[in-house]
Amino acid sequence: MLHARPHEMLPAPGDAVAHLSTPRPLIDEDRMRANITRVQAYADQHGLAFRPHIKTHKLPSVAQLQVEAGAKGINCQKITEAEVFADAGFGDILITFNILGAEKLARLAALNDRIEKLSVVADSLVTLEGLAVHFSNRKPLIVLVECDTGAGRCGVQTPQEALTLARFINGSSSLTFGGLLTYPKPGAAAEVQAWLAEALALLESAGIACPVVSHAGTPSLFEGHNVPAATEYRAGTYVYNDRSMIRAGHCTEADCAMTILATVVSRPAPGRAVIDAGVKTLTSDLLGFSDYGMVVGFPEAVIKALSEEHGVIDISACNDTFPDIGGKIHVIPNHTCVVTNMFDTMVFHRDGVVTRVEDVAARGLVW
Repeated sequence: MLHARPHEMLPAPGDAVAHLSTPRPLIDEDRMRANITRVQAYADQHGLAFRPHIKTHKLPSVAQLQVEAGAKGINCQKITEAEVFADAGFGDILITFNILGAEKLARLAALNDRIEKLSVVADSLVTLEGLAVHFSNRKPLIVLVECDTGAGRCGVQTPQEALTLARFINGSSSLTFGGLLTYPKPGAAAEVQAWLAEALALLESAGIACPVVSHAGTPSLFEGHNVPAATEYRAGTYVYNDRSMIRAGHCTEADCAMTILATVVSRPAPGRAVIDAGVKTLTSDLLGFSDYGMVVGFPEAVIKALSEEHGVIDISACNDTFPDIGGKIHVIPNHTCVVTNMFDTMVFHRDGVVTRVEDVAARGLVW
């Protein structure tokens, strides 16, 4: 059900995309489904269980398409996201975040009680001790040890530390050892494989079975088969794709399912256009770019500055052909996942005609 805010102008199926009020993110149904099919086929070809990360779309309907294509469960980042998907009937959920604090642990336990398979991660004894105490005399919780194989975010720093945490989990009556998990830096398959292979050897020597080795990241997606220790792969951005994925060589512009429809609201000076999409639409997340998105059909245009509601575009290289005031453009964002979390609804279309409009069910659920 759609929950329009007062005065919000919601599109309806059958509406022409070109006539919609802006700014508005749009999802091309056929491109999205082709992305789902392509990546699932890759995982199947290489014998990897595929677990999509829902942070990109935050929509149960899209997750259902991923599962129907062959995905083995889903990946959420926070408890509140996972609760939304549990409410929608998903029964195999992995939360890839250290969970601490009484309130979160209570919500986690309630979630564990009502779905078939809930898994979480931990990279410290502090996190594990909290989980072990809270889940005492409850349904045991599956925990994977998160490993830092080079990305420099969360994760134990050495295979020996992974063994130490696995031993703790294995010795706890309230926890179940689910395996190892990593979010690696892109292009480091050999290093990741070496790290995981050493950890697996230590686990084997200690007599600890490792059911899952979970590898991840859309930027490293098509290198997944180069980490033979992995049994599972997680990725999110691939479902829509974005400018960063084009740069990484994983897709082309024609594979980008999300575009931002924006209106030219000013042409105040030669070589400058202003659109109604600023930080609250395109995000300030540069992801290594020097500008804020790709204008479809106008590769020379540079979105050089954003304020909250305005996007300033340098059109000096395409001044005579760029749309005038009132004209509309499509922008491929640098980072599609952040865009999703800034809008209440998502508009899907096929060949420029609206097919459906959905509430972004897990929007804003970041704890």
